[in-house]
Amino acid sequence: MATWSKDELRKIAEADDLHISPFRENGKTYGTPTWIWSVAVDEARLQWAELSLVPGRGTAEGGADPLPRALTKQVTFEPVDGQINDRIDEAYRAKYKGRPHLKPMISARARAATVKVMPRR
Repeated sequence: MATWSKDELRKIAEADDLHISPFRENGKTYGTPTWIWSVAVDEARLQWAELSLVPGRGTAEGGADPLPRALTKQVTFEPVDGQINDRIDEAYRAKYKGRPHLKPMISARARAATVKVMPRR
């Protein structure tokens, strides 16, 4: 399985601007880039909520400093479940402490939409 480099994961985790583009139903063309909330968990995973996806493939692209748009990766989207969700919520609390949109990011609805984003080989 491919993993994020520590530097890539750090930059992605620090940035508020990450876009993903899942493949369209035809499996050949990418959808419109969508801005997502993201946190890093376990030094090899990138998680996000607030977006309903089926497991599949697409791209992830950094947007603003400190992550230049030049970092574009082919990725896979995988469902997450279980105790990892508690750690994801803690990562959101740490990253977005004091922000008004934190509560929806750690809701049951957000957990249901959370997926793991991993680079493809």
